[in-house]
Amino acid sequence: MDTTRRRFLGRGAAAAAALLVGTGAAAAGRFRAPRCLDDPFTLGVASGDPTSDGVVLWTRLAPDPLAPDGFGGMGRDPVTVDYEVAADSAFRRVVRRGSAVADRALGHSVHPEVRGLEPDRWYFYRFRAGTAISPTGRTRTAPAPGVSVRRLRFAFASCQNWSDGWYTAYDHICNEDLDLLVHLGDYLYEYPVTGAVRGVRADSWLRHEPRDLNGYRVHYGWYKSDPELRRAHASFPWLVTMDDHELADDWAGDRAQNRADLDLLAPMFRARRAAAFQAMYEHQPLRLAQLPAGPRIRLHRRYRFGALADITMLDTRQYRRGGSILGARQREWLVDGFATSSARWQIIGNQVVLGRTDHDAGAGAALSADAWDGFPAERAAVLSAAAARAVPNLVVITGDRHENYAADLRADPADPSSPVVAAEFTGTSLTSGGDGVDTYARGAELLAANPDLKFFNAQRGYVRVEVDRQLWRTDFRVVPYVSRPGAPVFTRASYVVAHGVPGVVPAGEDRIRRDDSPPPSTLGAAPGGEIGAVG
Repeated sequence: MDTTRRRFLGRGAAAAAALLVGTGAAAAGRFRAPRCLDDPFTLGVASGDPTSDGVVLWTRLAPDPLAPDGFGGMGRDPVTVDYEVAADSAFRRVVRRGSAVADRALGHSVHPEVRGLEPDRWYFYRFRAGTAISPTGRTRTAPAPGVSVRRLRFAFASCQNWSDGWYTAYDHICNEDLDLLVHLGDYLYEYPVTGAVRGVRADSWLRHEPRDLNGYRVHYGWYKSDPELRRAHASFPWLVTMDDHELADDWAGDRAQNRADLDLLAPMFRARRAAAFQAMYEHQPLRLAQLPAGPRIRLHRRYRFGALADITMLDTRQYRRGGSILGARQREWLVDGFATSSARWQIIGNQVVLGRTDHDAGAGAALSADAWDGFPAERAAVLSAAAARAVPNLVVITGDRHENYAADLRADPADPSSPVVAAEFTGTSLTSGGDGVDTYARGAELLAANPDLKFFNAQRGYVRVEVDRQLWRTDFRVVPYVSRPGAPVFTRASYVVAHGVPGVVPAGEDRIRRDDSPPPSTLGAAPGGEIGAVG
C-alpha cells in the first residue's frame, strides 16, 4: 500500500460524524465496496453551496454510468464512501474526515455537508470507496457574515446541450481567477443524444427522450462523461439551479408546454417531474435541504458573501400559476429579502429574461410568454418593491436566451418613463444552438425595438463578473466556434454598474476609480468573495 493511500485510510480524533445522505440517519456501521468494483468515480467530484464554515461535497459511484438500467454498474448493496478535506493539495494537512453511505435509492450518490472549516479560504477534497480514490477537487468557503470583502469574482453559464458542440468554454473557465461558478439552468437537455458534431455515436437508449428516473440518470451520465465539465466541477464550488430542459422544453408548474406531453394526465407529468428532480439532485452538489420530495424541490435560496454581496437564486419554473412566475410565497420571500439584507450588492440568479424584450421592431409588440414578459404585473411588482425599499445596487444575472445582453431595468419595464432601478446581464449558451455569430439581423432588430437593451451578441461562451464596493464589471467571454475543439476565448464586450447608479455603462465610459493593485492569489487564504447560505 502506498503512503498516499495509507494517509487516506488513517482515522483521527477529529473525524466528522458520518451521514447517511439518503435517509439523514447517522451511520451505525460500514458497508464494504464490492471487491471487483472498477473505477467508481467516472463522473468526477464536485462541491457547492458553500458557507463561511463549510461546503457540500458530491460524487456518485458509477463504474458504468451509461448502463441502461440507470444504476451505473453498481449492485443493490449500500457502500460506505469516505471523504477527507485538506488545506493543501497533497493532503498533508487534513482538517476533516468523514463518511457517507451511497445507496441504491439515490443512485449511489453522496452529498456530505462538511462543517467546521475556516472562513474565506481554499480547501482540497477527495473520496474513497474500497481501494479506489477519486480525483481531487478544490473548493472555497465564504467570508464570515458582515466581514468587509475586497472583491467577488465569479462566472455564470447556462444552456449546454452536449449534442450541439464541445465544452471548450469550460476549459477557459477553469483558467479564470474565480471564487465560484453559477449555473443558471439547462445543464442537461432532455433531447435524444446525437454525437454527429463530436464524431461519436450514442448508445441506442440515449437516442430518445428520457421520461423516467433511469432515463434521466443515463443522460446525466453521458453529459458528465465530458472531461471539461468534470474539470470545471472540480475547480470551484458551484451554485446550481434548473430551467426547463432538465425536465422538458418550456414546462411550467404541473404542465409540459408546447410538447406532445400535453395530452398526458397531470399525475403522469408529476411522476416525470419527480424523476427529473431526483436525477438532478443525484448529479449535483446540492444540500439535503434540496432533496426532492416527489415532484417538489426547493431551489430558491439565498447566499451571503461577507458584507459585499447577497445572491438570491430564483425558481421560475416550478411555481408558475396564472399570472405568477414565482408563486406568492417565493415572491414574498424575494421581496422580504430586499428589506432585510445589508449587503452592498444584491444579485438575483434568474433563469429567463426579466427585462421587457420586444421581438418586433415595428409598431406592434412581440413578447415571449415563457419569459417574465408573460408575467408583466408580477415583474412590475418585484421591481417596484425594490425601488420602494431603495435596494442598493440590484443586478440580475440570467440565462436561457443563447445570446448576450446588457440592459437597464425600469421599475415598470413596460413604461419607458419609469426610473431605472437595476441592471440585467443575460449570458449566452455554452454550446446550445451551435457555433453562433457575432450579430445578425435579429440583433439589430432587438436593439432598435428595445431602447433599454444596450448590447447584443450571439456567440457561445460564458460571463465573467468582478465586483467590489464601488463597481460591478461584466465581461462577455466568447468562443468563435463549438463545432470543433480548441477554440480560443476573448472578451467581446465589457459593461459596468457603478455603486449607487443603477443601469449599465460600457466599460471605459464610467468615471469610477478602482483599486489597480494585483488581485489576491486564489491558491491561498487571501480575501475574496464567497458564498454562505442565509435563507
